[in-house]
Amino acid sequence: MTTPIEATTEPSWLDEREKDVWLALRRLLWGLPPAIDRQLTRDSNLSGPEYSVLATLSECADGVLRSGTAAQELGWERSRLSHILRRMEAKGLVSRTCSADDARGQDVHLTDVGREAITEAAPGHVAFVRRAVFDQLSPAEQALFGAACERIAAAIAAEADSAGASSACAEECSTADR
Repeated sequence: MTTPIEATTEPSWLDEREKDVWLALRRLLWGLPPAIDRQLTRDSNLSGPEYSVLATLSECADGVLRSGTAAQELGWERSRLSHILRRMEAKGLVSRTCSADDARGQDVHLTDVGREAITEAAPGHVAFVRRAVFDQLSPAEQALFGAACERIAAAIAAEADSAGASSACAEECSTADR
């Protein structure tokens, strides 16, 4: 595992091939979310995040998930999920209740309206995903792309964990100094 680069260390600049790969990845990362939103809004009046929440809930046998678990599965901060859930509740797509297991937590419930929305949106969305991603790659390229994405995601998670540990340590040290 690599450690974060010190600010005083001379950067290891990208060569031309690396720069081309980075710019292609950046175009993909910045272009895909708005393309997903356009497709979902046009076909189902759902945003990308709303679709993601509905898809996650629909994969649960009873359509219920703890909000903290949902945030973790989606890779979102709890505050982001809370904001989206508020909007989704207003549309009748989900409901929230105090958790029966732990009153400190909330359960998010997929409503009948939400289940109908995801059922209607899924065919158009999967067709978009197939056209935009899988039709562009051979099966071998799909396997390589998937493996590369997993490695990059793991490196990002490790960097975030390292930054979180450093941040927690710094806060603990500054609190101890008081």
